Amino acid sequence: MASSPQTPPGDAPDLDVLREAIGSGDPTRAMPALTQLRFCSDEQAVPLLVLGTQQQAFLVRSLSCSGLGYKRTEQGWAVLETLLGSDEDANVRAEAANALVSYGVERSWPLLRAAFAADDAWLVRCSILSGLAEQAQINLAWLLELAEIAVADGDGTVRVSGAEILGRIVRESQGGPIGERARALLQPLQQDQDHRVVAAALNGLQGG
Repeated sequence: MASSPQTPPGDAPDLDVLREAIGSGDPTRAMPALTQLRFCSDEQAVPLLVLGTQQQAFLVRSLSCSGLGYKRTEQGWAVLETLLGSDEDANVRAEAANALVSYGVERSWPLLRAAFAADDAWLVRCSILSGLAEQAQINLAWLLELAEIAVADGDGTVRVSGAEILGRIVRESQGGPIGERARALLQPLQQDQDHRVVAAALNGLQGG
């Protein structure tokens, strides 16, 4: 068995060795090689991360997407945009969404809004919600737009996430029209079939 590439402390990774491991098709070699890219510059790492996104194993593609959120170039953005809309695995699409958020809320919002509406995989929707909600500068009206879709989702986990976002909006909007809309959306969720949604709705309504 081929050994995983190791980088001695203080030494730069051998890009040729990493490239061969990432493109080998063997996740047990590719995954350690991908983690070594943190020691490389964005310009060195991104082409190899892109190579990782082209591999068959979804774990390799997923980790490569995560890396593209830390090593950011225009090439990386373009690849993430493509994967968000086309990869067959929801884990990969979710990681692509998370990585796109790191390029900035203003830039990523149109893409993530469209993906949220089009992709009904619970993992993708929850990743987009949590990724955007973690951004301190996020527009509450944007969160409201996503939460309104989320609470109508057939998956209880997505509805819980939507209800939690609505509760946050109620707390932070200080009684404004956005907060009133969030409160109105929370009201019927008190009768949701999923007890987790009910609990999130009650918490949200008590917070306003």
